[in-house]
Amino acid sequence: MRLEVLGVRKEFLLKDGVRLPVLAGLTFTVPSQGFAALVGPSGCGKSTILNILAGLLESDAGEIRIDGQRLSRRTHRIGYVFQKPRLLNWRTVLQNVEFGLRADGVPAAERAERARHVLGLVGLDGFAGEYPLSLSGGMQQRVAIARALVIEPQVLLMDEPFSHLDELTARGQRQELLRFRDKINATVVFVTHNALEAVYLSDCVDVLSARPTTVTAEFTIDAPRTRRMDDPYLIDLQRTVIRALGAE
Repeated sequence: MRLEVLGVRKEFLLKDGVRLPVLAGLTFTVPSQGFAALVGPSGCGKSTILNILAGLLESDAGEIRIDGQRLSRRTHRIGYVFQKPRLLNWRTVLQNVEFGLRADGVPAAERAERARHVLGLVGLDGFAGEYPLSLSGGMQQRVAIARALVIEPQVLLMDEPFSHLDELTARGQRQELLRFRDKINATVVFVTHNALEAVYLSDCVDVLSARPTTVTAEFTIDAPRTRRMDDPYLIDLQRTVIRALGAE
C-alpha cells in the first residue's frame, strides 16, 4: 500500500514551558510494498516519526495516508520492530510471536500456524519451543521481526533494529532481512543513522535534517535486491548520503 506523509508537524512541551519543535512539515512518500530508509542525525526525531505512524503519538498538523485514506490503527494493520527485541523471557519463542494474535482473539490453531509460518520465514523454524534467553541477540531480534510480521501488516515500521548488535551480527541480520524481504507484503519504513545500512537495504533513502526535522534529500537505489555491501555503486551512494547529512 502506498504510504504518504504530508506536512507532518510535531512539537513537545518541556517542563519549563518551552516548546521544542521536532518535526517541521515532514513530507515523504513510500510506494506500495516499497522499502524506505529514513537516515538522519541522532536526536532528529526519527523514532517520533515512527511513533506517529504507529498511532502511539498524535501529530500537531499534517496527514498520513495509505492508498489515499487517512492512516488509522483501527482500519490498518501496522507492525513495529523496536530497537531492542522486548521479548517475554518466560514465554517460548512461539508464544512470543503469537502474542499479538492472542490479544486479537485469533483461535489457538490459527495462531500457531501463522506463528510457525513467519518463524520459518525469518529462519527460526527450529526454535519455536526455545526461550528467548537461550537465543543470541540476532536471533532474538528475528523473533521480534516475526512477531511484527505475524499480524500480516500493511505497514512495517523498523526502528534501528540492528543498532544494539555488534557489527558482525548486524551484518548477518541485514543479509537475512534482504533474503526474506520480497516475501513481506508490506510497505516498510526503516529508521537508521547508518548510511551504508540505509542504501544496502532500501529502495529509497530519505535524508533528514537536524531538529526541527524535514527531508533534505531523496535517493532512489538503482540496484537489484540481491546485493553486496561492498558493491562500488552502494559505497559511492553511501558517501553521497553522508555528504547530504553534512557529515563530510
